[in-house]
Amino acid sequence: MSALIAEDEIVHEVDLVWLEDISRLDYVRQSLDRLPTRRGRPAYHRDGRMVGYALLGPKAKPSRSSGTFRRRVFWLLPHDRDTAPDGLYARGAPAEAVDARTLAPGIKGRKTERSEGGPMSSAMRGLLP
Repeated sequence: MSALIAEDEIVHEVDLVWLEDISRLDYVRQSLDRLPTRRGRPAYHRDGRMVGYALLGPKAKPSRSSGTFRRRVFWLLPHDRDTAPDGLYARGAPAEAVDARTLAPGIKGRKTERSEGGPMSSAMRGLLP
């Protein structure tokens, strides 16, 4: 899904709210959900857990047909690497997963060696806070 998120769909983001320490997570899944408000913690209806969400600024317009706003939600499933390090995603990551440390408001993020289950390169370590 992350490849399907276009920059123009997230241009009105003003902040990302993290519910967990993202420095401990190799990756997070991201999706664009239809939500009733620009701000506030959205309801979560998936297996697993929500680890963060985006807040939209006042210029974000609701859908004409549904009245909802498209906002990013970041989440993990029970079989993801943080809870099952030797499981399905010991190497590699789900299609919609990105390294949370590459995300920012209006920036869709990307996969890294860390998110793919490999060692972090010295170049990548130099980019991170």
